[in-house]
Amino acid sequence: MHTAPQSPALELVCPAGSLPALKSAVDQGANCVYLGLRDATNARNFAGLNFDTQAIAQGIAYAHHRHAKVFMALNTYPQAAKPELWRSALDQAVELGVDAVILADPGLMLYANRHHPRLRLHLSVQGSATNFDAINFYREQFGIVRAVLPRVLSLTQVQQVIEKTEVEIEVFGFGSLCVMVEGRCALSSYVTGESPNTHGVCSPPKAVRWAETPQGRESRLNGVLIDRYAPGENAGYPTLCKGRFDVGTDENYYAIEEPTSLNTLELLPQLLAMGVKAIKIEGRQRSPAYVAQVTQVWREAIDHCLANPHRYAPKPVWMHALDQVAEGQQHTLGAYHRPWK
Repeated sequence: MHTAPQSPALELVCPAGSLPALKSAVDQGANCVYLGLRDATNARNFAGLNFDTQAIAQGIAYAHHRHAKVFMALNTYPQAAKPELWRSALDQAVELGVDAVILADPGLMLYANRHHPRLRLHLSVQGSATNFDAINFYREQFGIVRAVLPRVLSLTQVQQVIEKTEVEIEVFGFGSLCVMVEGRCALSSYVTGESPNTHGVCSPPKAVRWAETPQGRESRLNGVLIDRYAPGENAGYPTLCKGRFDVGTDENYYAIEEPTSLNTLELLPQLLAMGVKAIKIEGRQRSPAYVAQVTQVWREAIDHCLANPHRYAPKPVWMHALDQVAEGQQHTLGAYHRPWK
């Protein structure tokens, strides 16, 4: 039976959209990796991504041999017509020997409690818990031991949560931003009829279309124009929140959210001091090369911070390496930094 390694003061949790990505994360020093099955039970349900049973077994063996943990994301919401898909996935996670499952649905948590009482439960960011009362409710009712916070809270709010709960707190440190409180976004559902919370994907690929037009390259989602790009301009994957909109009569810009990546390297000493348990890297849809580069930088940064938090400062070479793989090749502190508060 696998015995999980002792948890460090601050865990680095990295994405694994494939077996090569999992190995890249582990090789570069991830304490934990998170993955999902090739179906609607996880919120990165893209073709060509994720794991079948054989690949998960190989990934778990590879990670455990190198003293890393494996979490399985079952973070979408079971549908009334076919809850068996989610329950079977949870049973499978236990059989395979994952170290924890990441859940959003209370019904699935109850199933886990009844059938697998020793299974470690993490509350997914898709659970939308933004305050300590919500997190403590999940702990009291279902025994969750960790909660992943949505990317809409300031540092002060994160600290207030930590001070009033015994649940471990995991926060996003790097990767694509979500302007909404995760788990409450209806934009994709509005345009495509398929919700990330039920079908596991924002902007499902079957609804995405690209076209070269006299006005420029266009991206559409279920027929709705999301963006138009000039020659040579970088084109991002079309999601409504990161599209450009006609605002007023003569303006066109990113009215909801500009393509950019969250990067909290400079906040590491504060996150460590307030008691954050884990830093999560977003990007299961990204390449193994992305996973390797980001994991390598964050491993080095966390080790430096743990060794001497009072003298820690992000190295320019780290920031440059992360900007190379950031969305729009630029970064932000997101909601963590609100100078007016």
